[in-house]
Amino acid sequence: MDRLIRTAAVALVAFGLTLIPLASTAGDALVLQDPVAVDTLSKSKHTAPGLYITAAEAGRVLADHPNVALIDVRTPSEVSLIGYATAAAANIPSKLMDPALGFDAKKGAYKMIDNPTFVEEMRAWLVSDAAQGVDTLFVMCRSGSRSAAAIAKLVEAGVDITIYNVVDGFEGDTNDAGARVVNGWRNAGLPWTYKIREGLRPGYN
Repeated sequence: MDRLIRTAAVALVAFGLTLIPLASTAGDALVLQDPVAVDTLSKSKHTAPGLYITAAEAGRVLADHPNVALIDVRTPSEVSLIGYATAAAANIPSKLMDPALGFDAKKGAYKMIDNPTFVEEMRAWLVSDAAQGVDTLFVMCRSGSRSAAAIAKLVEAGVDITIYNVVDGFEGDTNDAGARVVNGWRNAGLPWTYKIREGLRPGYN
C-alpha cells in the first residue's frame, strides 16, 4: 500500500509540473496597472506564454524593474530610420530586409526574410554581462505581430525566460487612414531616439 501511495504521489507531482505555464519557469508574472485583454488582440499577436503588455505600461515597468529588459526585434534599417526606444537593451532582429527587395503586393511593402541567427543571438545576449539579473523580457516590434512570431521562435527553441509581447510595438497600430498614430511607444510620449548607441546591436556595433 505504501509503495502504491508513493507511486501515485510521484505521478501527481509529474502531472502538476506539466501544467506549469512556460512563462512561469523564469521570473514571476508582473502585476500590471492596465492588463491587456487577450480577446482584444488579433491572432497574429497571440503567444504561447500568453503574457502581454502595452508600450505605455512597458515604459512605466522598465523604469522600476531592473530585472526586465526591452528587446527590439525590428530590422536595423527600421531602428536607424524610424527610431527606437532609449530604454531598449538591445536590437536583435528576428527578420531582415530581403536583399533582393522582393515585393509583397498584398502588403504593399518590400519583403522581409527570417534572420537565421536570431535565436543564437538572443541566447548569446542572455548570457552576456548586459543581461545579468534579467529574468523577464519585453519583446517589441513595429506593432506587435512580428514580436509575437519572434517569441514563438524563442519558445520553440526552449529559451527559459519570462517573455511579454509588447502588443502595440514602437510605432503602434494604424487608424482608418493607415497612419500609425493610435498607440505604441512613440505615440505614448515615451523617450526615443534616432541616434544609434554603441552596443545596441550586440556583436555588430
